[in-house]
Amino acid sequence: MTDLTASPVTDPLSIYRYRDGLYAVDLVTAALSLDFFTWLAAHPSTLAEICVHHGFKERPADVMMTLFVTNSWVRCNGSTFHLTPTGQEHLCSGSEWFLGPYYASLHDRPIARDFIQVLRTGKPAGWSGDKAAFDWHKAMEQEDFARSFTAAMDCRGRYLAQALAKKLDLTGRNRLLDIGAGSGIYACSIAAQHPHLSAVVFDQAPVDRIAGKLITERGCADRVTVTTGNMFDGLPTDCDVHLFSNVLHDWDVNEVRQLLAISHASLPPGGLLIIHDAFINADKTGPLHVAEYSCLLMHSTQGKCYSTGEYAALLTEAGFTPGEYQDTVVGRGFMLATRG
Repeated sequence: MTDLTASPVTDPLSIYRYRDGLYAVDLVTAALSLDFFTWLAAHPSTLAEICVHHGFKERPADVMMTLFVTNSWVRCNGSTFHLTPTGQEHLCSGSEWFLGPYYASLHDRPIARDFIQVLRTGKPAGWSGDKAAFDWHKAMEQEDFARSFTAAMDCRGRYLAQALAKKLDLTGRNRLLDIGAGSGIYACSIAAQHPHLSAVVFDQAPVDRIAGKLITERGCADRVTVTTGNMFDGLPTDCDVHLFSNVLHDWDVNEVRQLLAISHASLPPGGLLIIHDAFINADKTGPLHVAEYSCLLMHSTQGKCYSTGEYAALLTEAGFTPGEYQDTVVGRGFMLATRG
């Protein structure tokens, strides 16, 4: 039986961040290949104006501009983006200190080329740059891919779930629904930390079978069960806590809006919603490692890392009363919201 209340002795965050930030350099390379910074220096623009001029879609363009602002190469005055002195000196082709040639040898990297297409179409590229791969969401319906991806998220969740479980106050709550739960590591960890609580892992096939096996191996099957379903088709109504952990960031705004509405309809009055994720801050100036992680999500899924302000607005629109963001580990944390 696994002790899901135990934490590692050492801090693995730097190891996580190498993987999470891997695609950021390719997005910078893609922008340089388009001479984007030179254009922006001459044409300070809003996000909408950038999209119109370059034929970009809003979601990927927002991820790109958030990365540049977070690096202090671009600043946003009101809603208009301008190059900073650093951007002017080192990212504009007319400057004697222009670093574009230093990146030129990277222009043909597959992920860098992918980013140009993602910016223009808004559609995710193949997972890990594999053009022959299914869309990530479709790929999760395939047994081999689902097992591999679920294992990857499980080893990450083994650490991050502990940090979340120990910060949550679930006094008076009875039953948690872990939506799009993958391996069930979050449901199991929260149940272990809060012994009065039972939990339901909710995911589609074949992930449901993978989760059931892991839950049994961890010795949690007496308090954590599995229910099979597609979260877009509706949710069980017998839980007073809902958890979206690293789920909403896989989807664009319309899908996030839909999922929050489904959650609201399924929770009882006073029910609690927990969004656990990597959050961009409200003014979209950081943290840098989250802005870098958002590049990976933008490339390979339909989503991105949302800001605390974006989540608060979407929760309010769905009928929730959002609370404040709370850190668990740096750059990761959660927002609570109560159903009215």
